[in-house]
Amino acid sequence: MTASQTVYLLLDLALILGMARVMGAVARALGQPAVIGEILAGVLLGPTLFGEHLSGALFPTEVRPLLSALAGVGVALFMFLVGMELDLGILRGGGPVTLWATLFSTVLPLGLGAALAWPLMESHHHHGSSVGFVLFFAVSMAVTAFPVLARIIADRKLAHTRLGTTALTCAAITDLLAWTMLAVVVAVATGERLDWRIALLVPYVALMVAVVRPLLRRASERGKAMDADGPGPDRNFLALVLGGLLISAACTEWLGLHYIFGAFLFGAVMPRGSGGTLRDGVLQRIEPLCGLLLLPVYFVLSGLKVDLSQLDASDFGELAAILVVAVTGKFLGAYLGARLGGLDSRHAAALGALLNTRGLTELVVLGVGLELGVLDDKLYSLMVVMAVVTTAVTGPLLSRILPTGTADSTALALPAADLATASRAERHAD
Repeated sequence: MTASQTVYLLLDLALILGMARVMGAVARALGQPAVIGEILAGVLLGPTLFGEHLSGALFPTEVRPLLSALAGVGVALFMFLVGMELDLGILRGGGPVTLWATLFSTVLPLGLGAALAWPLMESHHHHGSSVGFVLFFAVSMAVTAFPVLARIIADRKLAHTRLGTTALTCAAITDLLAWTMLAVVVAVATGERLDWRIALLVPYVALMVAVVRPLLRRASERGKAMDADGPGPDRNFLALVLGGLLISAACTEWLGLHYIFGAFLFGAVMPRGSGGTLRDGVLQRIEPLCGLLLLPVYFVLSGLKVDLSQLDASDFGELAAILVVAVTGKFLGAYLGARLGGLDSRHAAALGALLNTRGLTELVVLGVGLELGVLDDKLYSLMVVMAVVTTAVTGPLLSRILPTGTADSTALALPAADLATASRAERHAD
């Protein structure tokens, strides 16, 4: 790395950190999740407003691979955190409302997304498997962002209500299904790269569950001593965790899938410790670095790839169709499922509004699609706009459907484990 690259890299990191914090604060002041501001920071610095001149001067071509490498580490850490936050305990106890709302809010967006993918294929799919394109587009429509949703629910004081718990449970299940389906889609979309190594995926997952998880539990028992920086796992165990998730990410990349699946799987098999103390300790160590610096790098780079200046009337027509399918699929699916499960119409509509939140989870999915060549630059830009819009309208739509105080009738006494899960997800969304 040359001296010029070093200077630009350090200055760009400082710029990204500052822009992300400022725009995140502006978004929060407007009642929006911070991720909206962080994405818009990248769009403002990108070619949409000022062409390639500003972004090219601030983020030279020779520096962007270095930033992308840091962003990749950030995404791996984020997926590890998502895997750790996926508390299967919250999936138990969901009644008919949860079952039917999850089913309909997943299946309907998948179906509508697949139907819309076919007319979009002619202008946006240039190589690779057409089936992979359709499946990827369908999965991207079915995503719900659990971390951002948890933040919205906490801000609206819905965490201790039946509505809030149902929404979090539906989102947790949808996240698990989405990452599983995306792994299949990546395998299909990159079929020309697949070889005998993909057959090792099943034994690899079995190895992680049957061998790695018990070893991590045993190592955690030896690392229960107080760390020098406070309570929690000691630094040796934390170093083991960080090294393990990076190795797991590298393994799934080598197997022909994407590295995010290995990071997610390693997080999912992490032992939680008594009362979740081990998991909380690991999260408290990793979340600050990931959330303050590395993920904003990913968000800003994602925004830099968005170019809305070249859109014509037909492109805006496609954007309208994408927005209609995205909003209708999630909202109508959740509403119909909740009504079938016995929830009243007002709270069923509120559930539909909440599950429309896509946020940073959608960005990770879209980033995978762009990296693999499933999405072209223009369709990627349209899909990022969809992710921002559907997340931004969640708050105002929820206020319209469910004014402050009307959720009191749904309040329930929740198990401590569910409250802890909601609390951890809330911290992760900050």
